[in-house]
Amino acid sequence: MNKFSLELEKGKSIEVELKNLAQQANGNVLVRSGDTLLLATCVMSKDPIEDRGFFPLTVDYEEKYYAAGKIKGSRFIRRESRPSDEAICNARLIDRAIRPRFNTDINREVQVITTILSWDSENDPDVLGLVAASLSLSISDIPWNGPIAAVRVTKINGELILNPNYKERENAKLDIVFAATEVDKEILINMIEGGSKEVDEDTILEALKFAEKPLKKLIDFQNEIAKKTGKEKVVIEKPLIDADLDKDIKGFLGNKLEQALFQKEKDKRAADLDKLKKELLLFVEEKHSEKEKYAKNFFEKEIDRIIHESAIKGEKRADGRKMEEVRQIICEAGILPRTHGSGLFSRGATKALSILTLGSPRDQQLLEGMEIEGKKSFMHHYNFPPYSVGEIRPVRGPGRREIGHGMLAEKALLPLLPSSDDFPYTIRVVSEMLSSNGSTSMASVSSSCLALMDAGVPIKSSAAGIAIGLMQDKESGKYKVLTDIQGPEDHYGDMDFKVAGTKKGITAIQMDVKIDGISEKIMKEALIRAKKARLEILDIMEKTLPEPRAKLSPYAPRIITLQINPDKIREVIGPGGKIINEIIDKTGASIDIEDSGLIFITAEKEESANKAVDWIKDIVREVEVGETFEGKVKRILAFGAFVEILPGQEGMIHISKLSDRRVEKVEDVVNIGDAVSVKVISIDEQGRIDLALLKNNK
Repeated sequence: MNKFSLELEKGKSIEVELKNLAQQANGNVLVRSGDTLLLATCVMSKDPIEDRGFFPLTVDYEEKYYAAGKIKGSRFIRRESRPSDEAICNARLIDRAIRPRFNTDINREVQVITTILSWDSENDPDVLGLVAASLSLSISDIPWNGPIAAVRVTKINGELILNPNYKERENAKLDIVFAATEVDKEILINMIEGGSKEVDEDTILEALKFAEKPLKKLIDFQNEIAKKTGKEKVVIEKPLIDADLDKDIKGFLGNKLEQALFQKEKDKRAADLDKLKKELLLFVEEKHSEKEKYAKNFFEKEIDRIIHESAIKGEKRADGRKMEEVRQIICEAGILPRTHGSGLFSRGATKALSILTLGSPRDQQLLEGMEIEGKKSFMHHYNFPPYSVGEIRPVRGPGRREIGHGMLAEKALLPLLPSSDDFPYTIRVVSEMLSSNGSTSMASVSSSCLALMDAGVPIKSSAAGIAIGLMQDKESGKYKVLTDIQGPEDHYGDMDFKVAGTKKGITAIQMDVKIDGISEKIMKEALIRAKKARLEILDIMEKTLPEPRAKLSPYAPRIITLQINPDKIREVIGPGGKIINEIIDKTGASIDIEDSGLIFITAEKEESANKAVDWIKDIVREVEVGETFEGKVKRILAFGAFVEILPGQEGMIHISKLSDRRVEKVEDVVNIGDAVSVKVISIDEQGRIDLALLKNNK
C-alpha cells in the first residue's frame, strides 16, 4: 500500500503517495491537496562532519514555473533563478518548525528540499510543504523526533476557516499558520507565523483552539504512515562524556562564569566571557590535550544551564532586569536632512534606523513568480551589517534572515497604511540595524513606523513590536516567561515569540522554539506580556511623534490624481505617444495612466505637476456650444480653417463663418499660425466642433 488519504474537514483532504521517485534520497514523498502537488525529499550525509557549533540543516523550497503552466524569467534566460522572497520565507517556515525536532548531537549534514510540481492556484503549497517535509523525515532513516503538523487558520466575517484558498484569504481579518507536535498526548505549538488586522489576543487563542483538532489528525495520520512504511532510524553515537574533564572544568570555572555572565553592559559581558573561555582552553590544553572542542561545548552548556536556573529559580536575568521589564527606549524622528522620512528606535543596545522614500506609481515593484503576479506599492527592506554585532565579514546581498525579518516587519505595518486612492505613492522603507542585542526585527517595526509618520504618510496608528522569551526546565515543567529578550536569553533561551501591533490589536506574530513546543497556557501568558510591553513602547513613541506630520517632506515628489473618461485616454496619449511625451518633456512630470482612466501625475515640484494637470484637463475637457476660446490656426483647406482650441482638440471655421461678408479665399482672412478668437456654434453627433471667427489677433 503506497497511497493514503486524510479528510481534515468536509471537502478538504490531503493525499499522500509513496512512489519512491527520488529513490536515492533517505526519504521522499508526494503530498497533494486539490491539484497542488509537492515532492518532499530529505538526505543525510553518510560520513560525520566536524562540529560547526550548530546543527547543519539546510531547507529549500523550490517554486517551479511549470507547476503553474507558465514560462517566466528574463527574455534571455527562460528558467528559474533566484528564489522569490515568498519562497525564501516558506523555506524558513519549514526550517523553523522541523529544526527543533533534531538532536543537535547528530554530526551529519541534513538537507530537506520541497519542490512544487503542480499548483492549482487555490491550495497554497506552503503549509502543505511543511507537512510533506515532516512526512519525508518521518518515513526516512534519519533520526528525527517528528512528526510535525501544520494548518492555516483565517477569520472572515467572524468565522474561522481551516486551510482557506487564496480568495478567502484576501479579506481575512486573521491569517495565521500553526505548526505543532505531540508530547505525552498533548499538542504543543512549536512554530507560529501570521498577520492580522489589529485583532486582540483572545482571537489568536481562539484560532489556536480551532487548530488543535486538525493538528492532532495530521500527527496521527503521519504516525500511521511512518509505522507502516517507515525505515529503521540510523543510530548515531552520542558524544562520550569525560567525567574527569567535566570535574576539572567545573573546578576551574567555579563562580567565574556566573560573574562574567550577569552584567548589565553587553560589551563588558562579551569581553569577560571571551577572556574566561580563552583561559579555560589554556587550562584544558595543559591538563587534557586535544580536548579543546569538548571544552568549548561544555562552556556553552554551562552558560545555558546557568541562564535557565537563574531565571527559573531566582528570577534573575543576565542584565539584572525584572522578568517583565523592558529595556530603556529612546526614539527620534527626522534625523536625516534630505530623506523623505526617517526614524531611530533604540531598545537598550539594539538600535534600528529606518529611512523612507516616496515614489510614483511607476516605482512599484513588479511581482512575477509561480504564485504571484502583480505590483507591490509598499516595500520594507531589512539590513543587518556586520558592524551591528562588532564583527568583520564580507558585505553581500541580503540573506534568508534579512529577507525573513524584512517581510515580518512589512506584514506588521501593511494593515496600517492608507489605501492607494487616498495616498497614491509607492513607499519603500529600509531598516538599517546599527546595533544588535536581541529582537532587531521588532525594533525595525517601531523605527519604520516613526519614519512613516515623519514622512507624513497618513497611517492609521502607531505600531511597535516586542520579543517574549521562555526558560523552561523539562524535568520539572517549571518555566519563566521573559519580556524583551536580549543576547544570551535569545541565544540560550527556549522561545522567541515576536508580537507586533497597535494599541488596538495585533498585526503580526511569529514564534520559534528550541524545545518540544509550548502549551496554550504559556502562549496566553506570552501574549499578555507582549501586549503590556507593546503599549508601554507605544506610549514612548507617541511622545516623540504623536501623529503623522501634516505635510510631506519638501524633497518628496508631489502626486496629483486625475480621473478622466477612459474613452479619452487615446487623446491624452496621442498618436505614437506624441501628446503625452510632449507634456512630460515640457512640464518635467511623470505620468502614469491606468485603463480605468485614473491618471497619476508625479513631479518634484508641485508647480510642474499642476501644469501637467491643467494640460491634461484641457485635452479631455468636454467643449460646450457657446464657449469662446483663444486658439491657433493649425491647418487650412479650401472650405475652411482648423483651429486648436484646447491641447489635442480642434474645431473648424467654415469659410462662411470667417466674416459677415463673402470670403473668396480662406487665406484672405487667416493663415497657419494665426492666433484667433473663436466661438463654438455647434457640435455634431460625431463630436466635430464648428466654430465662428470672433477676432483675428494676427
